[in-house]
Amino acid sequence: MESVNSSTETPRFEPVTDADREVIAQQLGRPPRALRAVAARCPSGHPSVVQTSPRLENGTPFPTLYYLTCPRLTSMVGTLEASGVMKEMTERLTTDPELAATYQRTHETYLAERDAIESLGTQVTAGGMPGRVKCLHVHLAHTLAAGPGVNPFGDETLAWVREQGWPRGDCAG
Repeated sequence: MESVNSSTETPRFEPVTDADREVIAQQLGRPPRALRAVAARCPSGHPSVVQTSPRLENGTPFPTLYYLTCPRLTSMVGTLEASGVMKEMTERLTTDPELAATYQRTHETYLAERDAIESLGTQVTAGGMPGRVKCLHVHLAHTLAAGPGVNPFGDETLAWVREQGWPRGDCAG
């Protein structure tokens, strides 16, 4: 079951179980850090996005609230990023005022959600928001966690991975 919330719902995240923690460690190739919750799952049931704390255990700021863990998705998004699409997306922000305004709201809601957990005392969020697009992994994670209509570049990335055939098969590895 794919866990994607609609933009009108409050996200319903799941507690991280010991089994989830083990799968996430296998997905990342290292122990996960600052886990708060499983924010989305792949159709195979494995975590695909986790919500992280605004600070790592050692106190280091970690502005990425949603972290993509699914190896299949991270690989697909890496392929998309290698195509140079982020430059084109960033250029669209300068020519499409409606897109720029939507992306500004995405930044503001992301910041407010993170600051509700713990303020880092900075306006820096993740993925280049609000002035550029620099990490589609973050944007896709945000869309999978928050649902469609919240992050325009996450929505575009999700559409692209679906065009490429995601999901299919066991996406655990």
